[in-house]
Amino acid sequence: METSAAEQIKELVQKLNEAAKAYYQEDREIMSNREYDALYDQLEKMEKETGIVLADSPTVNVGYEAVDALPKETHEYPMLSLDKTKDKEVLRAFIGTHPTLLSWKMDGLTIVLTYENGELLKAVTRGNGIVGEVITNNAKVFKNIPLKIAYRGRLVLRGEAIITYSDFEKINDTIEDVDAKYKNPRNLCSGSVRQLNNQITAERNVRFYAFALVSAQDVDMHNSRKYQMEWLRKQGFEVVEYRMVTGENLDEAMDYFAHAIEQNDFPSDGLVALYDDITYGESLGSTAKFPRNAFAFKWADEVRETTLREIEWSPSRTGLINPVAIFDPVELEGTTVSRASVHNVSIVKDLQLGIGDTIQVYKANMIIPQIAENLTRSSKLEIPEICPACGQEARVIRENDVEALYCMNPDCAAKKIKAFTLFVSRDAMNIDGLSEATLEKFIAKGFIHNFGDIFEIKKYRDEIVTMEGFGEKSYENLINSIEKAKETTLAKVIYSLGIANIGLSNAKVICRHFDDNLDKIRSADEEEISAIDGIGPVIAKSLTKYFSNPENNQKVDHLLKYLHINKEEISGEQIFTGMNFVITGSLEHFSNRGEAKNLIESLGGKVTGSVTGKTNYLINNDVTSTSSKNKKANELGIPIISEETFLELVNQGEA
Repeated sequence: METSAAEQIKELVQKLNEAAKAYYQEDREIMSNREYDALYDQLEKMEKETGIVLADSPTVNVGYEAVDALPKETHEYPMLSLDKTKDKEVLRAFIGTHPTLLSWKMDGLTIVLTYENGELLKAVTRGNGIVGEVITNNAKVFKNIPLKIAYRGRLVLRGEAIITYSDFEKINDTIEDVDAKYKNPRNLCSGSVRQLNNQITAERNVRFYAFALVSAQDVDMHNSRKYQMEWLRKQGFEVVEYRMVTGENLDEAMDYFAHAIEQNDFPSDGLVALYDDITYGESLGSTAKFPRNAFAFKWADEVRETTLREIEWSPSRTGLINPVAIFDPVELEGTTVSRASVHNVSIVKDLQLGIGDTIQVYKANMIIPQIAENLTRSSKLEIPEICPACGQEARVIRENDVEALYCMNPDCAAKKIKAFTLFVSRDAMNIDGLSEATLEKFIAKGFIHNFGDIFEIKKYRDEIVTMEGFGEKSYENLINSIEKAKETTLAKVIYSLGIANIGLSNAKVICRHFDDNLDKIRSADEEEISAIDGIGPVIAKSLTKYFSNPENNQKVDHLLKYLHINKEEISGEQIFTGMNFVITGSLEHFSNRGEAKNLIESLGGKVTGSVTGKTNYLINNDVTSTSSKNKKANELGIPIISEETFLELVNQGEA
């Protein structure tokens, strides 16, 4: 097969870069100066003839540039997610007799590139599918991206920015601190692509693989996605590897991909099937959530067999003692796993756990380690009768058909430390410098007894600066953080108190109802509080019980002496007032669940942890999942919606 001009340019760039690296960095010579100059001249000539110039070409000196922030931009063509399945037969039914491109679903960061007059004009991240971040400066230093192409019209394409496993390992090898090492290539790539200084991006060896041509002005693509991919390849882009399939030969192709993934140097979390016939695919349109011309196949959950060695019972601030399974380490989804939460005593009993049992573990949504099954079911595990932290009575309590273990000692040290840990956490008072270990030391030395004591910590300055791990700088940073924490909101204060069943979202709803008036909240009865949309009797009982205790009120009054309570600003129309959401599974449009939660709360809604009859929507990108939350939602007739559908609700409400 004849090598294309673009491929020849890539080969020349590779040869020249290898020679330069050997000569300048490794003090060895792999080609003569004459040979190097000849190849360089050949490359320059081909670049002029074709108009293709790659970012890592030795003929290009890319300048580095730092920016203050990444601007946001609305996508010209909004990006929907793909419908997903883990069932090969579902994928086969989708493909049917239609010629289809089956390609890697690369696990990185989706980027939209725009070229005009043969030059890279703009690069924007996927963001939430509607609005992304402009990262043009960073894209210019991607390892393999063309800065110039032969085509002179307006071109818009999509692709995945990735960091290879080998580059990921090289970068991690340079970091001595174990805790500071990057968790996986995707996280490293996401951070690298979104740097404010593109010199850092350049050092990370980010690569770009095109997977979709969006538009190319006045180019006949012969009604074929395959033709589009090959046309992009001729422009100098590396395109994602694909196979042409129908339902008939799907097995062969999937066998190839299943074996290839074991050797791949790039992260992938599945496959994408896209109809080759452009006109037919576009005629199908899309649902509110997904385009109808494409489908994603996700590899089935990795399940590993291992041996249960211990159940660690971990006390919390509420007195709940959580069981955590400790087992022989196994590799799951690219990481070593040896611990998994068992959540409560009911699950321990359902699994019939015993030390030495053979268990199967997996990562729920490829993130959270879970026990899938206990193969030997010995039921030999004894539930503790004493708290592991204080040695006092521990008791199994049954609530709402769920059994859980609680410490009965109100003065349990673990409760106290966990309560202070919540108080200083980011969503509460947000005080940096007070780790759980530091709080434990301060409590042991008698510096803090109540929450308000933290704001009087200055009187122990001389002792603190001489403590191990502290010094003048650490002390000053802590004091500055404490000073900042004095400016806060009533909702954060109430959440920080650690009242049972009251999270930040509940606290916001309550404060909003009482117009941020603490006196009204203290004096309200259960009936009044439970009548608030989204609150109910359980929370109402917890709140009234807390403020009926004179000692608790004294602690709050002591704390309030140091705080300046700011009224929380409500931005946007409260379109979700009285509505309850549950978020589960991995997110694609939000960087984390906290970001999605903040948006819901800013629009008057509430986010809870479990699906109940009061839930209005379950947000889960895997709408066909058989997870417990999906099952519960289906049983109760609660809509399961993707992020795209959720964002449509937001946009409709704001229109």
